[in-house]
Amino acid sequence: MKFPYIYLASASPRRHELLNQIGVPHEILNVPPPPGEDEPILPGESPIDYVRRTALHKAEWASTWLQQEIDQARRVPYPILTADTTVALHHEILGKPTDPEDAKRILSKLSGQTHQVYTAVVLVHDGRIHQSLSVSEVSFAHLVPSQIEHYINTGEAFGKAGAYGIQGYAATFIQHLSGSYSGVMGLPVFETANLLSGIG
Repeated sequence: MKFPYIYLASASPRRHELLNQIGVPHEILNVPPPPGEDEPILPGESPIDYVRRTALHKAEWASTWLQQEIDQARRVPYPILTADTTVALHHEILGKPTDPEDAKRILSKLSGQTHQVYTAVVLVHDGRIHQSLSVSEVSFAHLVPSQIEHYINTGEAFGKAGAYGIQGYAATFIQHLSGSYSGVMGLPVFETANLLSGIG
């Protein structure tokens, strides 16, 4: 079945740009956040389990909200796409920095190391849940304190898992990438395109 567009339940401008890049018409759903802590990590939870659970929770929450909109005839029932990205070093989840000191701590850990970036994608349509996972490895050069300080001052470190965005100045830190560049950005286009083609 063909759809004129899908819903993207994400405020990430990078995911919006990547969908545009592959020619997927979409509308951004500004879904109110659920109550409680934002994306909490459960005790003993692995990075893969965490990113899959978080992406699925986003999809379920967005689906519930969208159904209310449909019931009130404010929207039509088109597919919903959600995603979540997390960065992990030696199985430790490195989330979004809370302040400059936290960003410095995270980037200092990544310096000279190879870390993993996991992006889970969830597509909900007609009551069915379709999921995919992208796994990438990113190797950082050794960073001196002045490099870290300069990067933090650009403001790019905030609002991003692992305190960096590959599409910005942090690209100068990366010696090697194995996996999906778009997945590290926040939406793996290969996996996303496959999910979308699966529903027509």
